[in-house]
Amino acid sequence: MGSSGKSVLLIIGGGISAYKSLELIRRLKDRGLGVRVILTSAGSQFVTALSAGSLSGNKVYQDLFDLTDESEMGHIVLSRSADLIVVAPATADLMAKLANGIANDLASTTLLATDKPVLLAPAMNVRMWTHPATRRNAATLAADNIYFVGPNDGDMACGEYGPGRMAEPDEIVVAVERVLGAERGVLHGLKALVTAGPTHEPLDPVRYLANRSSGKQGYAIAGALRQAGAETILVSGPVEIAPPPGVKWIRVETARQMLAACEAALPADIAVCAAAVADWRPEMAANAKLKKQGGAAASIGLTENPDILATIARHASRPSLVIGFAAETDDLISNATAKRVRKGCDWIVANTVGAGYEAMGGDNNRVHLIKEGGTEAWPEMSKVDVARRLAVRIGEKLNGRAA
Repeated sequence: MGSSGKSVLLIIGGGISAYKSLELIRRLKDRGLGVRVILTSAGSQFVTALSAGSLSGNKVYQDLFDLTDESEMGHIVLSRSADLIVVAPATADLMAKLANGIANDLASTTLLATDKPVLLAPAMNVRMWTHPATRRNAATLAADNIYFVGPNDGDMACGEYGPGRMAEPDEIVVAVERVLGAERGVLHGLKALVTAGPTHEPLDPVRYLANRSSGKQGYAIAGALRQAGAETILVSGPVEIAPPPGVKWIRVETARQMLAACEAALPADIAVCAAAVADWRPEMAANAKLKKQGGAAASIGLTENPDILATIARHASRPSLVIGFAAETDDLISNATAKRVRKGCDWIVANTVGAGYEAMGGDNNRVHLIKEGGTEAWPEMSKVDVARRLAVRIGEKLNGRAA
């Protein structure tokens, strides 16, 4: 598979495996890819800017504060000029910086400023790779839709054996082409609308009605659809999650705001309503903080919020595929099946919530995909994997390979 016309920004971290990055440049060039290089200070202890520049045919960037470089190509432009950023070797330090939003050199600043996909090829001592801090960082990066290739098992330069060896250049090239292929993936040319998170329905200036939704599943779905090639709009209630790279992010507070944003985003080909929208809101939001005195709580009336899923499913600009979510405390399949019919959507992703289930706020989920033709029971997996599997099912449906 040729990749002519595409380009890669390669960040070379510090580690003995940095020598492989020179061969990686050659292999990427052989595949028709343009290559620019950022060489970290630690990486320059193992390979030189001269060798990387000679092989790539382009200037090698090293210093964030080089004003000449900033006038030629600022780090913001550099971070977005390529189709993919590859970090090889991706050291524990670089992974920690990216996972925690630290930007104190050219490489980390570029990674934080990019809106393009990022592929990491980790390389470090086995004990560093298996350390809880590194595992936490890797999990965070995976949840942020960062791609990984490796690390592999093998002998280390330090004499130990185990996971931590950087993937070989040919393996990285395959991963690069897979990621670039995803950018032209099965949903390329389609538009997806995703809702996520809770809504906050104001009671007074300091209080609101809400629920326990973290938004993790909806954000993962938006990222997976974008990775599959769809133009993706994410309409989100208040959550503490950064939007996935390349996704258009619209932040709202209330159910009525969410519905307005969704209708403004139509027409779309796909709608995934993963938000946990509050069913009710106070009839009137007080302009001043309600006081305990006077029995204010007894006088609070509730009114129904708009039904966003049903509205989209019956809209004049209805997407080709409308997917809802059902969080149930009991009778999961029967309640979710009835909801699919009642709302008029095509599929329902159903999961159990409540005592003993960590779905709301947790990192894992166990769902059933309910369609008119039957139900798929999926095993427990990470919310990122649920999102990726759902994106595959959507691709199959819209490409005519599944009912």
